[in-house]
Amino acid sequence: MAIQVGDKIPEATLKRAGSDGISDITTTEIFSGKKVVLFAVPGAFTPLCSAQHLPGYIAKAAAIKAKGVDTVACMAVNDVFVMKAWAKASAVDDKVLMLADGNGDYAKALGLEMDATGFGMGIRGKRFALVVKDGVATGVFVEGPGEFKVSSAEHVLSQL
Repeated sequence: MAIQVGDKIPEATLKRAGSDGISDITTTEIFSGKKVVLFAVPGAFTPLCSAQHLPGYIAKAAAIKAKGVDTVACMAVNDVFVMKAWAKASAVDDKVLMLADGNGDYAKALGLEMDATGFGMGIRGKRFALVVKDGVATGVFVEGPGEFKVSSAEHVLSQL
């Protein structure tokens, strides 16, 4: 079952690349005592994700944080090295925390995995955005197949 408003965020460990190298980061570290917007894309460097989804959050990060959000985070079922390269290519800087869900375990734990084997991409995460306050989902915005509306930075900002 997919995560819903009022549900506690599942616990997991993801990967991130920072100035100090590659490291693990737990969902407790990400969400505990904070308000977080987590958005997910089916894949780094894919056309819609690179042209609109991530750039929208980079552009709106300050406005989102001005609404009391501590962290804006992007997750994809990609390895940490791909996420690091995508962050660099997209000039993310410190605006968005880039999280690698390398095996798709967290997408599955959230009930938001999708089968993209028909596109040669294996099991991925759906396109979605969550607003999480102290480890509890307060906003859940999951896109339908081929859609890009409710998980956009503009839409999430309008819901904060």
